[in-house]
Amino acid sequence: MIHEGGLHIIGTERHESRRIDNQLRGRSGRQGDPGSSRFYLSMEDPLLKIFAGDRLMAIMDKLKLPEGEAIEAGMVSRSIESAQRKVEARNFDIRKQLLEYDDVANDQRRIIYKDRNEILDAADVRERIDSLRHQVIETLFREHLPHESMEEQWELEALQSTLAAEWNLHVSIRQWASEQAQADDEALLAQLIASADEAYAGKLDAAGSEAFAAFEKTVLLQAIDNHWRDHLSTLDYLRQGIHLRGYAQKNPKQEYKREAFELFARLQERIRMDVVKLLMTVTIASPEQAQAAQAIQAQQQAGLQIKFIHSDADAAGMSLQAASDGSQAGLADAQSLALAAQQLPSSQGQDAQVSQQPLRRFGEKIGRNDPCPCGSGKKFKQCHGRVA
Repeated sequence: MIHEGGLHIIGTERHESRRIDNQLRGRSGRQGDPGSSRFYLSMEDPLLKIFAGDRLMAIMDKLKLPEGEAIEAGMVSRSIESAQRKVEARNFDIRKQLLEYDDVANDQRRIIYKDRNEILDAADVRERIDSLRHQVIETLFREHLPHESMEEQWELEALQSTLAAEWNLHVSIRQWASEQAQADDEALLAQLIASADEAYAGKLDAAGSEAFAAFEKTVLLQAIDNHWRDHLSTLDYLRQGIHLRGYAQKNPKQEYKREAFELFARLQERIRMDVVKLLMTVTIASPEQAQAAQAIQAQQQAGLQIKFIHSDADAAGMSLQAASDGSQAGLADAQSLALAAQQLPSSQGQDAQVSQQPLRRFGEKIGRNDPCPCGSGKKFKQCHGRVA
């Protein structure tokens, strides 16, 4: 290869990146070996067509060069390098913008995974659960009793009903307020938090501290995982359409950061709400209650029976109606149906063999398209003559 002049590289186009072209050229001169390279381009190549095609075509028209004539000039090489620099700058901006968007989600990811790892490494998350409960109770309290509000503006009944219906916390907030010599919302909040702590302590005593600690950790991890997955999907949807904010003369990156921060704040609020609500509303059953519930369920399953009832009317009532109308054939056929039902073998689990009696028809044969003698108004094939 060296005796023949080394490796000669022939390129059919120029890449958007100068680094790729330089790597191709470098194949022909490894470690000082001789070699050469030559690239062939067309005026219809995407690189020239987008960035330098019009100017070069105008020059060729002025020079009146024939079609297919090879052009070797420094101006062409400089135009190509200029186009490559433009493409590289555009790709760099794209990567930079992509990194800025990813940094927003990455910062939130660090916070979530830090909390999750702390929960996994901790032997007991009771302090974290207590802190979440206090935050949720205070948020709910301030929704009905805002800061620096007058006593006439307090929604004590709504707060009391909400705590009882949604949080399984039965307290008498209006009675507490009436017992105060002077209206003090901070004292009511402290009393409400103390009542919530007392109700939660009762659950711990009923279930056992160690068993309930494992349940607390499981609930907390599941809430974080479920809401974090939904949050990532929401960020993805937001990112796909955030560029439209540019039409409103707004910076899309700043809008994305602002809305992502708001979504993350709502994510943490939903996690707190779900965890505290589940732990406050869970019912701890004693072993005796669990055994009694299992026994009741077993009895219900054992006594389960399936009954087939006519969808339109009772067969006996229809038979009486047919008899009162003077339809002897209908009555006879109803009696034959009753006799056939009596002759069917019982399905109560008996092993005795029941002798099959031949079915006798007491009236005329009913056609499939004739009206059913039960009086329902349907055809016989669609009522009592339906094939099962």
